[in-house]
Amino acid sequence: MAEIDRPARRVGRPRTAVLTRELIAEAALRLLDESGADGFTMARLAQALRVRPSALYNHVDGKEDVIAGVRELVSDRIDVSAFETQPWDAAMRVWAHSYRVAFAAHPPTVALLATLPLTGALRTMQMYDTVVAAMVRAGWPEPEVLPTIVAVESFILGSALDAIAPADMFDPSGAEDAVPAFASAYEARIASLGAVPPADAAFETGLAALLDGLRVRHERVRVAAS
Repeated sequence: MAEIDRPARRVGRPRTAVLTRELIAEAALRLLDESGADGFTMARLAQALRVRPSALYNHVDGKEDVIAGVRELVSDRIDVSAFETQPWDAAMRVWAHSYRVAFAAHPPTVALLATLPLTGALRTMQMYDTVVAAMVRAGWPEPEVLPTIVAVESFILGSALDAIAPADMFDPSGAEDAVPAFASAYEARIASLGAVPPADAAFETGLAALLDGLRVRHERVRVAAS
């Protein structure tokens, strides 16, 4: 297990804190990448940081607080700036792309963060606040906003995992006679994609379909609410 580089400790009482909440979160994210959620413990995190487990609790309340810090690190990489300047659907496309990249870089966090509450992750809540405010400004009825965001997120998180899957995972080689339609579609996809990774093409197809459907729904619910 890799250790986290930290400044050399001086003899005697340090002038500044050796640990910070941010450093702990960065180490936790690295540990999750290496060991997955099942291998993540406070004891192993302390070992990676070369401190006693008790030292962690001077900066975090416990494992849930560490996970909140990890969530913030990942969500900090999600671009919401377009929601301030672009129409909601164009902004959501930018958001979806950066969201997928952020989670594809850390696959073990997908299941972990998707099933835990946002408690303690203020920066992540602020990210959502920007998205929600833009959708309300665009005329989305407030009760529709969070279900829509979660629906889009569900697609993005699945696509983030697909991004790290083998490109040939659907290869039916050896079974073409038994599954002729599937085998033909697989060859057609190869011919049409060229150098584009299959996962990227699938993401673009799915995102376009989602946004097309959401535009129709947006118009319907906006008119119904007016």
